[in-house]
Amino acid sequence: MTVSLSQSHILVDDPDAALRFYRDALGLNVINEVNNGGFRYITLTAEGHPNLGVVLMQPHAGRSQENGDAVAALLAKGELPSVHFRSDDLDETFEKIAATPGAEVLQEPTDQFWGVRDAAVRDPAGNLIRIEQA
Repeated sequence: MTVSLSQSHILVDDPDAALRFYRDALGLNVINEVNNGGFRYITLTAEGHPNLGVVLMQPHAGRSQENGDAVAALLAKGELPSVHFRSDDLDETFEKIAATPGAEVLQEPTDQFWGVRDAAVRDPAGNLIRIEQA
């Protein structure tokens, strides 16, 4: 039996700003976009990983108003779990991200004591994103 990850969801409040970050700065490829109930679901993949989708979705998508409000409040506070990416050129990736409107640099590329070199940013929705050197 083999089990693998097929999708991971990232909550975003502005799908267009999220696309500029995940597609244009990180270089992910849009493979699907669905409008359902007034909300957009955008699936992206990374080069070389066509079977792993990153789905951008809005806090109220598929949720009650009350639960959507609660999730939106956590998103606004930057309290949702972080997302980690890997780049074969961290410096180039970081420069693209730093130039992306709405992205907030938290940590420039740094050698960490646990053995990786990484950077930390917040995407336009406030999600903590860490990118490590592959």
